[in-house]
Amino acid sequence: MLEMTWEQACSRRLDRHALIEPGEDIAEVAGRLCGVHAQVMPAAEVALGVRVDGVTRTDVRSALWEQGSLVKTFGLRGTIHLFPKDDLSLWMSALHGAPKPNRSLPPELRLTDPQREAVFEAVQAALTGTHLSIDELDKEIGVRAGGWATELVMPAFQGMWPRWRILQAEAAHRGALCFGPNRGRNVTYTRPEGFQHIDGQEALAEAALRYLRCYGPATPQEFARWFGTTPRGATDLFASLGDRLVEVQIEGTKSWLAADDTQASTVEAGVRLLPYFDPYPVGCYPRELLFPGRAFERALSRTQAGNVPVMLIDGVVAGIWHQRLASSKVTLTVEPFRKLTAKHRSELDERAERLGEILEAKPSVVIGTVTAGKHA
Repeated sequence: MLEMTWEQACSRRLDRHALIEPGEDIAEVAGRLCGVHAQVMPAAEVALGVRVDGVTRTDVRSALWEQGSLVKTFGLRGTIHLFPKDDLSLWMSALHGAPKPNRSLPPELRLTDPQREAVFEAVQAALTGTHLSIDELDKEIGVRAGGWATELVMPAFQGMWPRWRILQAEAAHRGALCFGPNRGRNVTYTRPEGFQHIDGQEALAEAALRYLRCYGPATPQEFARWFGTTPRGATDLFASLGDRLVEVQIEGTKSWLAADDTQASTVEAGVRLLPYFDPYPVGCYPRELLFPGRAFERALSRTQAGNVPVMLIDGVVAGIWHQRLASSKVTLTVEPFRKLTAKHRSELDERAERLGEILEAKPSVVIGTVTAGKHA
């Protein structure tokens, strides 16, 4: 059994997250992170920008919509993520093959197996070789699967959505759907190119090992929460990996690492500014150590991370921040939870300058209370 201090665990994670030595390629870093949360697309651009030398938000958009090295789709926990194109089949197959938490659905949203298959076939056929808006896709599915699929029975955003959309994320996990480039203000969808199904258990095993290499040490329960599977499913998955995992004691808690990657790190990383839903605070545990003191209340929403941009000091949440972007200027309000040393203040200014480069705007920093509400 290995032993690791909390400080070593934080340093190791910062290194794996390209927050000590930046990476050189957007898709490679996105792959290292096991995908990047993109429910708030500008935040995803910052999350990659702070990890890749010289990258701006324009470069991230180019990788996604022009070069095609990134794909935007429904990922972990059913939320929107960016994945490297080369890793898409792995992650979608793993998500499709994972045990799903039980969801109690009202009768009007329950579909039979034949109905589900009809929706998946309709989505795949409608999106092959084209890009459709959601309204256009609704119409195609109604024609191909039947009017029952587009009945407005799903409550969403103060309105009602067609029945088939309960399967939207699952359609993505089956390789039938991903996002296409926006058409003006309208989102479009398409069928991902080159998608190949991988055996679900094989894909899950690789997903768990990649998670542990980047976010470990971690427990099966922490993996389950991050991935969006059941605790029992994650426990069985870790057990199935056998000697591909190694047990690690971290602050008295039994956790796990991939056996081929157990190296610790002791580098002090100093100050880092991370955006909404950044992979580091979302995927790292335990929460009470990562978000100590005031951070637990100010930077979490009922133990859920990501709803507030955070400031790290040596890998631990030590403040929150908020940006106001206006024209070519961005004002950062930073609320520290501890007194900043002169070194920390200098590093904060450096991080703000880098953030300005990513956003293509001139930054200024204000130390004060963040009054913006938490993101839903």
